[in-house]
Amino acid sequence: MKVPRDVNASELIKLLERCGYIVIRQTGSHIRLTKMVDDKEHVITVPNHKPVKIGTLHSIAKDICIANNYDISEFYGQL
Repeated sequence: MKVPRDVNASELIKLLERCGYIVIRQTGSHIRLTKMVDDKEHVITVPNHKPVKIGTLHSIAKDICIANNYDISEFYGQL
């Protein structure tokens, strides 16, 4: 599946919150989220941009899918 081209940071953060991530802080234009996965803390940083660049979005999605055993095409389908 192709990487969505017009995803805003707020849409991505809402999806991550539905997946169990919690916003812990924001420094400038970067928002940090965390989730406990298999007794380890998984931390992800999302740039607060409109839209999020394609490579950045793919890197974030890949990291989340690997940590949580999600299918990347299903993840993109929820955006």
